[in-house]
Amino acid sequence: MFDPDNFPKPALIAVNGVELEVFEAGRENAGNPIVLCHGWPEHAYTWRHQISALVEAGYHVIAPNQRGYGNSSRPIEVADYDIAHLTGDLTALLDHYGYETATFIGHDWGAFVVWGLTLLHPERVKSLINLALPYQERGEKLWTEFLEELLGSDYYMVHFNRQPGIADAVLDENPSQFLRNLFRKNVPPELSLDVLNLAKAKAPLGEPIMSDSELAVFVSAFKATGFTSSINWYRNLDRNWYILADANPIIKQPALMIYGDRDVIPKFERLSEFVPNVDEVNLDCGHWIQQEMPEETNQAIMKWLEQQATA
Repeated sequence: MFDPDNFPKPALIAVNGVELEVFEAGRENAGNPIVLCHGWPEHAYTWRHQISALVEAGYHVIAPNQRGYGNSSRPIEVADYDIAHLTGDLTALLDHYGYETATFIGHDWGAFVVWGLTLLHPERVKSLINLALPYQERGEKLWTEFLEELLGSDYYMVHFNRQPGIADAVLDENPSQFLRNLFRKNVPPELSLDVLNLAKAKAPLGEPIMSDSELAVFVSAFKATGFTSSINWYRNLDRNWYILADANPIIKQPALMIYGDRDVIPKFERLSEFVPNVDEVNLDCGHWIQQEMPEETNQAIMKWLEQQATA
């Protein structure tokens, strides 16, 4: 059950060969869509602090649990979670609502999907806002190989690919402990995403970013689904590298990039080379930006959206 704090009720919508659990608000603002894309290991509930503010600002808010999450479909095949499928879900969702384009907001993996959507289907993206994960340059090496050379074989993204099933089992055994330990702030960066140790640690570090009732939403969702379907997103890193090979790497749409100054993910200093119409905002927080600093995040988003509306 969801925390009853005016979070929208879900609907299951058939798109692109799957069903997505979609939380919708502001239908009275039809014609001005904004789609919210969560990250890992999260849920559409990640956007609980943003939805009402966006509706009040005049937006029709569409927040799906993306495939593999919540009550959305969880295909068996790993390849069904590649960037072509994930972005295809979003374009089909626009079709369902009768929209040609929308503004997209993504956090973490959701940001990767929004970047990828803009590369693969630029005609469907009016503008974009991404949090935590900047544009990922497609270099000469496959992404898993690049990450392994840079961060080692124990880095969780590499581990998920090189040792399938191991992390899944550990996280499935300790969902409450893992998520409690993960969703924290003021944690040393090198410890904040040490996934397997976070799943095993008895005592959390730092401070919680949400109440027990809020955390229970995430815990309940992953107890029901397990973690494999969401981890399968990572197992498509190299497939995504190939899929994006023929895309024009330059994103021309207006974009806002919001960084957390304490995030373990580094800023991309050459962002404007690939996204020439980008604005950047830095907030004094870690990775879980819109949950750690919801008011400041909302202010940054609303200010930028207002600027775009009057540009």
